[in-house]
Amino acid sequence: MTTQIEIGRLLSAGTTGFIAGCRVSQLTVPAFGALVRAPLGEGYQVYGIIHDIHIDDDGLVRQLVTADHVTDEVMRDNRERRIVPVEMSVLAVGFQQGEKIHHLLPPRPPLSLDVIYLCDDDDVKKFTSAGRFGYFRHILQNKEIPIGEVLAAHLTQAQKANDARWKESAVKELITLLRDDYPTLMSVLGALSEAV
Repeated sequence: MTTQIEIGRLLSAGTTGFIAGCRVSQLTVPAFGALVRAPLGEGYQVYGIIHDIHIDDDGLVRQLVTADHVTDEVMRDNRERRIVPVEMSVLAVGFQQGEKIHHLLPPRPPLSLDVIYLCDDDDVKKFTSAGRFGYFRHILQNKEIPIGEVLAAHLTQAQKANDARWKESAVKELITLLRDDYPTLMSVLGALSEAV
């Protein structure tokens, strides 16, 4: 792990996923579909893919939206000193215990306020090359997320860390996994074609 880019801290977690929060000023780093990790010590860390980023409103924002004129200073103040965090929903896709990466749900989730890091290219390559795309099943089985869009964003990021054959193998694996689910397959392939 060469670079450690902190993108937020854990708000809540379960074995299938977690929610991390960050300040608005940190929002330039995390992106939809990005692979993230939560190191928990003793060689154990949880990997996940960001599948939603949202900002809840608060009373002040509701008032500002209806105001006739909002100055740049008020906008900057609201964005830079905002108390309500930007929230990122993360789907758990694997974990690392010691030197071994597993594309299984983690045995235990991260804890409140644990730091969440964006995976750099080395982390992405290490995670995506462990096993045979076993983590795809976590994405494909979760019908509450935009599966095609998440996969397209993730494959775009992962392709930068891997060689050209990796994406070809990943797409073939997705076609194999979705051969009996034509609507989802078309959604995934449509999103992938837009991302290329």
